[in-house]
Amino acid sequence: MKAALAGADGTLLYEARRPTGRERGPQAVVATILDFAEELREIGRGRFGAPAVAAGVAVPGIVDDARGIAVYAANLGWRDVPLRALLSERLGGVPVALGHDVRTGGLAEGRIGAGRDADRFLFVPLGTGIAGAIGIEGRIEAGAHGSAGEIGHIVVRPGGPECGCGQRGCLEKLASAAAVGRAWAAACGDPEATAADAAKAVESGDERALAVWQDAVDALADGLVTSLTLLDPDTLIIGGGLAEAGDTLFEPLRAAVRARVTFQRLPLIVPAALGDAAGCLGAGLLAWDLLSTEVTA
Repeated sequence: MKAALAGADGTLLYEARRPTGRERGPQAVVATILDFAEELREIGRGRFGAPAVAAGVAVPGIVDDARGIAVYAANLGWRDVPLRALLSERLGGVPVALGHDVRTGGLAEGRIGAGRDADRFLFVPLGTGIAGAIGIEGRIEAGAHGSAGEIGHIVVRPGGPECGCGQRGCLEKLASAAAVGRAWAAACGDPEATAADAAKAVESGDERALAVWQDAVDALADGLVTSLTLLDPDTLIIGGGLAEAGDTLFEPLRAAVRARVTFQRLPLIVPAALGDAAGCLGAGLLAWDLLSTEVTA
């Protein structure tokens, strides 16, 4: 997990990382978050003369932002964790904003990153999984039940590999960085191979890698075209580990999306600008937004 102290202008004043501790179980992850937050509060007090006046936290899975509850996160073993209340209590009663990790990263990309000039955008990080953040005029749409933007679970290959969500052929099982890594490991015979290794092999002209890469790009293009048909964004912002391949990803992806659109308006397809700082920056924005709302109220 990553954490930071952020100024009112979004500047990251201090950054740190910690292992989640998830091998010790779901309660250990919660305890690590609370300890980490308390540690940052004391660092703020010691280095800047005052503790943080609000906190923002971004977590994976299904999040009920309004109630401050992490509803479900399969990889953490969470169900209905009252994270906002727990954090506020640990931090001496300061207001706490809770958000979904991808939507929070999307908030930062939309306000201060690659989407800052777009009224409508879709932010899609390609990492261990795939999710999306739907940006609308400076805010991120959470949906009626906190699960808007889960494009990783659009079925793009019916009958394909089984997904943790219970469906088969989901986008994230075919086009995430983890999926590309698995496919390339199988193709090259190296169980330790990663998506980054696949990208290097593509750049060197390896035919096996080119086939793996194109399969992933085609699946991703199918999912993105479904999304832009529904949402009609100005801009598609692609982030996550797979986007670090640069033009090796973006050139064939733009071509594949262009080949699939018919009546739809082709959006700009651009790389994310904030890298892995997006989540911390977005959590900071959530905290400042919370303070602004309280002052206005």
